[in-house]
Amino acid sequence: MKLNEIKRVKKISKSDFISQYVKNQIPVVIEELTEDWPAYEKWKLSYMKEIAGNVTVPLYDDRHVNHEDGFNEAHMKMKMSEYINLLESKPTNYRIFLFNLMKQVPALRNDFLWPDIGLKLVKQLPMLFFGGENSKVFMHFDIDYSNILHFHFHGEKQCMIFAPDQSKFMYKIPHALISREDIDFDNPDYEKWPALKNVEGYITNLKHGEVLYMPEGYWHYMKYLTPGFSMSLRAFPRNITNLSKAAYNIFIMRHFDVLMRKLKGQRWIDYKNEKAIQNTHENLAKSA
Repeated sequence: MKLNEIKRVKKISKSDFISQYVKNQIPVVIEELTEDWPAYEKWKLSYMKEIAGNVTVPLYDDRHVNHEDGFNEAHMKMKMSEYINLLESKPTNYRIFLFNLMKQVPALRNDFLWPDIGLKLVKQLPMLFFGGENSKVFMHFDIDYSNILHFHFHGEKQCMIFAPDQSKFMYKIPHALISREDIDFDNPDYEKWPALKNVEGYITNLKHGEVLYMPEGYWHYMKYLTPGFSMSLRAFPRNITNLSKAAYNIFIMRHFDVLMRKLKGQRWIDYKNEKAIQNTHENLAKSA
């Protein structure tokens, strides 16, 4: 894989952000967008424990997809206070993924400002993500093909991202949003996964208060270098093709996949894993 550092700016105007990055679908890190937010000073794990400690949160670990799992079904649940105690005590694979905590703790909405940056952000969907030291978010892209502003707080997080045109070499699982789960994207085995040699992408480490702009349909793999948490704000895809792909994923693909798991069980999962290799290696042969 060839990974380029994502460009960074301290601040950026609305017009420059749209013309240079959104229209060209190029990622960028904005370092000082949150410095006038109350969250910049307040959003630490201790604050989340204090304000949301009694909320029961869904947790995910790094186990592979099983045919008995529902779509994005949590692996266990825990009180937020207990979970943060776990994060602060030792490394853990348990993560909070795509959770609308603000629905249960509305006071959190007062801690951030909706950025006036040229994107029409969906104000009903401020999602939060938490992870422990060295926990990883599998390689995937988002079901709705949104333009994403991904803000990080408390600590440091590594982000590895790839444009949609790299999908042909990503060992994408059919009828799903993920790559093969047995690929170690930190240290890829090119003998086993030769197509990854052709992949070009971007990498950066986000620190407290920084935001990564991820364009529509970008693959992303996240690793928490320290315990911490992030918030994503989303804007619907501007590209009509991506909008149609999002509609297909939400209204057809995920329901079809759930149905096939019920009908075929683990054979469906195994079939998709094999097809991911077959399809990718066919693409590799065509590109040779």
